[in-house]
Amino acid sequence: MDYITWSADPIILSIGAVKFRWYGLFFSGGFIVSYFIMQWIYNSEEKNIADVDRLLWYQIAGTLIGARLVHVIFYEPAFYLAQPIKILYIWQGGLASHGAAIGIILSIYLYQRKITMSSLWVLDRVSIPIAFSAFFIRIGNFFNSEIIGIPSNVPWAIIFTKVDLIPRHPAQLYEAFSYISIFTLLLYLYNKTNIKHKQGALFGTLLFCVFFSRFLIEFIKVKQENYDVDLFFNTGQLLSIPFMIIGLLLLNFSLKKNTNT
Repeated sequence: MDYITWSADPIILSIGAVKFRWYGLFFSGGFIVSYFIMQWIYNSEEKNIADVDRLLWYQIAGTLIGARLVHVIFYEPAFYLAQPIKILYIWQGGLASHGAAIGIILSIYLYQRKITMSSLWVLDRVSIPIAFSAFFIRIGNFFNSEIIGIPSNVPWAIIFTKVDLIPRHPAQLYEAFSYISIFTLLLYLYNKTNIKHKQGALFGTLLFCVFFSRFLIEFIKVKQENYDVDLFFNTGQLLSIPFMIIGLLLLNFSLKKNTNT
């Protein structure tokens, strides 16, 4: 069978020692798109547009710090204990989405103290661009030929030539498709239903859908931990379970609370 081959150069352009990468383009692009989505939301709900600028910086800081620390602690602790200075080298890769989620939640808590809206009000609305950003980031992973799947002979298997010559599940594309679908769902719920008035419902939907998708796709991913772990579930799955539970509880609480009031 003729499989799709993928050999894209992760570097778009080099100027001297400076290298511009596809991953960086998609990562930053996600924040830019998120910024304009939040401007649209704030404008449509007659909120102060200037608050979106502050929100962007809080989200960037929360995402980078949270994603980096969780990667260091749960995926490569021995490596970073031996070379702690490299914790700061985020351009070399190593960001965990579970940490990004924690960082965003904490950053929104700090952000809402400066404005008049509640944390859940903000989290519900940032859920929409977060799903889109997650989609963009996985496309960046695809250009890096990383977060690949296990060997497979399915017709859509891809040979990542920068890794090896074995056809594999394009796990990062599975996740990308999941996240753009979740983005579409959240956008529909926000625009066409009254769920945005049920605080916590959109954010609960995001948490459950994103991490349930992640939990399932982890079964066909190549192991990402740099240490031996003899468990049925991998680190990504174990970290996803609490977020799935919190998402369900938040969604259930939000819908019940608003039904009874």
